[in-house]
Amino acid sequence: MIRTVMRVVSMGLEAVWAFKLRSVFVVLGVAFGIASLTLIVTAVDGANRKAVEMVEMFGPDAALVFGGNFQKRAVGMRTLTLSREDAARIRDSLPGAYQVLPMRSKGGQTVKAGSRNYQDVQIVGTTENYAQAWNWPLAEGRDITAEDERIGAKVAILGETPARELFGDLSPVGKVVYISDIPFQVVGKLAYRGVTSGRGGDVDNRIIIPLSTLVQRYNMDRQYFRALRVKFVEAEHMGAYTENLRSLLRHLHHLAPEEDDDFTILTADEVLKFLSMFKGGLTLFLGVTAGIAVLVGGFVLANLFSISVSERAEEIGLKKAMGARNSAIMLQFLVEACALTLLGGVLGLFLGLGLGQFLSRLDILTIQFSWKAFLMALAGSQAVGLIFGLKPARQAASLDPIQALRGEG
Repeated sequence: MIRTVMRVVSMGLEAVWAFKLRSVFVVLGVAFGIASLTLIVTAVDGANRKAVEMVEMFGPDAALVFGGNFQKRAVGMRTLTLSREDAARIRDSLPGAYQVLPMRSKGGQTVKAGSRNYQDVQIVGTTENYAQAWNWPLAEGRDITAEDERIGAKVAILGETPARELFGDLSPVGKVVYISDIPFQVVGKLAYRGVTSGRGGDVDNRIIIPLSTLVQRYNMDRQYFRALRVKFVEAEHMGAYTENLRSLLRHLHHLAPEEDDDFTILTADEVLKFLSMFKGGLTLFLGVTAGIAVLVGGFVLANLFSISVSERAEEIGLKKAMGARNSAIMLQFLVEACALTLLGGVLGLFLGLGLGQFLSRLDILTIQFSWKAFLMALAGSQAVGLIFGLKPARQAASLDPIQALRGEG
């Protein structure tokens, strides 16, 4: 029995090689479908990894408050609604809060160092301990201090991108950079993070300076700021902390019960919800694409094998006349189908990974290879072979040997 099966399998593999043009079309048809399937699996895994990275970067024990209501976005709505008094009251009276960090920023700035200059840098003004508040380690140097903020010191912490562009592999600490032609001494450098910001920009493309220095040099409103970072002592109580924070800010802003918030609070849970929605949309889009591509590959296989049954009618009739059973004929055609789809699956796996790497380098997708992608590619290709190869295999097995020998299949 085993020898018979092995012989049938061998004949099926020989037929794969004998009908080269048919084999090429089937392999390519399946490969495109499996490439799409591989891309969706690696993209979803990459999105999961990116979600974990962003939540860890944001911090499960922190809240980020922006001025203005992002959900309402009414015309003329103020975005500078957070004041120094708000920061002081939160720091002094909000239960669980142990660090409050006001922030403002100025984008699109040009920085210079020696003969080098770099454009479109985000300048962030903040108070003391920026790195600690954002769980962002310093690669070298020190953080902004309360004294820097008090005297409006012209000191700066460079992100990885401006540090590399201005100083290459050299340490920037102790050097002088010019921000809008104003000299700043570099006192620290932030560690590389390598993720994109909420607006799709490079999160490492920033320079941190004291908030008082920023508002003075750029003639900004000294009373209000754009955002507020609040850290709490226990991450498991973030739900209660967030509600207390919202209540306190509504009280400080004298908002009536029927009025909307004039601020927006983001937490790690909110970031995760947004990323989950994005991942769901990505999965749906790629899933439909992959499903259509796999079906197309399956139909290509079924049609070419049905044509092949007619072309090989005499071969099938001869085998049946020599005693081949219907099950052996079916097995041979299924072996051919599964062998071709296996080749298509392997080719599609590499095509999908290659396309994923290309899109990843363009910052369109983030992919994460896992053995799950490999196993799903192989399993999907074999499913296509069995499902779409079954009808032509049964068609071949049901041929009448006499009519088949006459070429009337």
